[in-house]
Amino acid sequence: MESEVLKLFIATRSETEELCAPLKTEDYSVQPFVDVSPPKWHLAHSTWFFEQFILVKYAQNYKVYDDDFSFLFNSYYNNVGERVLRPNRGNMTRPAVSEVYDYRNHVTASLIELLKTNSTFEIEELVTLGINHEQQHQELLAYDIKYILGHQPTFPSFETKLKLRTTARSSEFIKINEGIYDIGFKGNDFSFDNELGRHKVYLHDFEISNKLITNEEYIAFIEDGGYQNFNLWHAEGWDFIEKNEICAPMYWHKVKGEWMYYQFNGLEKITLDEPVMNISFYEAFAFAEWKGMRLPTEFEWEVASDLFDWGDLWEWTNSAYLPYPNFSKQPGALGEYNGKFMVSQMVLRGGSFATAQNHSRKTYRNFFHPSSRWQFGGIRLAK
Repeated sequence: MESEVLKLFIATRSETEELCAPLKTEDYSVQPFVDVSPPKWHLAHSTWFFEQFILVKYAQNYKVYDDDFSFLFNSYYNNVGERVLRPNRGNMTRPAVSEVYDYRNHVTASLIELLKTNSTFEIEELVTLGINHEQQHQELLAYDIKYILGHQPTFPSFETKLKLRTTARSSEFIKINEGIYDIGFKGNDFSFDNELGRHKVYLHDFEISNKLITNEEYIAFIEDGGYQNFNLWHAEGWDFIEKNEICAPMYWHKVKGEWMYYQFNGLEKITLDEPVMNISFYEAFAFAEWKGMRLPTEFEWEVASDLFDWGDLWEWTNSAYLPYPNFSKQPGALGEYNGKFMVSQMVLRGGSFATAQNHSRKTYRNFFHPSSRWQFGGIRLAK
């Protein structure tokens, strides 16, 4: 009988390829800017992860598919060896897309065989990490595909089941009483190391909205001169929008006096009651200032999260990405997974419509640089 880990591994590998299936061959190698990785690279890197950290170590007589692939598809694991610099991933027209899929099939079959014939608790733990790693790349693929297509002159449509929901127009603020609260992951299921260790925080009284900010609300901010009023912005945020001439969320375009956006379906009229998305932390902060409110801290968000719906978009918090008390990294390359990024990043909580099913949880700590806009992030206000 197949184990649950094996079933999830097979399903995850299939879901990644299903997401990429509508792409044209020419789409697979494009890298429009440094944060976007070519779809071909995601397919190969998530495969290399299973090969490097599991098959090479645990599968008897396993032969590495191609000795160059570790150099080509290692992301940031210095302990593993040299790698192609991130901005240069789009220069790799070789290996061909077909060979990357052959590589995926080879590694998938080899790992299935290992799980069926020689599995251990240690191996299944690593496979579970690899599954969660690939699920993260599924979401990054969605971001990157949208960027690749959404910055083309003709705004081509992309067939996908990913769909952002509308949000309620009426809102209310949920009150949370001051007190001492437990923060961080607790349990025996999978979690990332940055969700540990569990600790106590003291929170003052606060209120948090039961809904995300909508496009309609954000348009009011734009039309009231939000992008021209430096008083609303961090100095760094103001420099960022000035330097990059930003006056609206990513993928928004003013066409004949009407706001349009790209949402996988080509350029279309903005849906007013959808949550605003593809904004930076700088923009989220400025909007909150304009409303006379603020963004919640990640601890406030976690404490209140059982009282509202979340998962449509990742939600910017006003918390820097820092280690919890007693945070510890694994030895070697896997210890590079989260800890090395705990500087110059802000925490986002929740999940998005592109997050794999059952991947996120209320203790999950996503993180991006405050200037990042291409990820599926939005705004929930607190006061």
